[in-house]
Amino acid sequence: QVQLVESGGGLVQAGGSLRLSCVASGNIFSINAMGWYRQAPGNQRELVAHIINGGSTNYADSVKGRFTISRDHAKNTVYLQMNSLKPEDTAVYYCDAYVTGYSDSTRHYWGQGTQVTVSS
Repeated sequence: QVQLVESGGGLVQAGGSLRLSCVASGNIFSINAMGWYRQAPGNQRELVAHIINGGSTNYADSVKGRFTISRDHAKNTVYLQMNSLKPEDTAVYYCDAYVTGYSDSTRHYWGQGTQVTVSS
């Protein structure tokens, strides 16, 4: 089993910045990809950013140029640097990861989410 724990959410004014972190722990042989999704009230969960082992990234069009995803492989951690935040970025942000365990198959895991609120 693998646990993903997010941190770094909070309340910020429009134009401000936040940095989210997500640490993976447990039965981890390798982490193939990690990412961030978000879900605002009444909306479906949507991809924000994703990073794979080779370092390739992809972003939602709405956050390109403002958000940056990065990984620390040694710490099993993924970060999301969010700059120039807008009220429409308000949502619960979820970390996800595709993890291969020892003597195990690759499975998909979700974190519990962290709230980001951007005031106008």
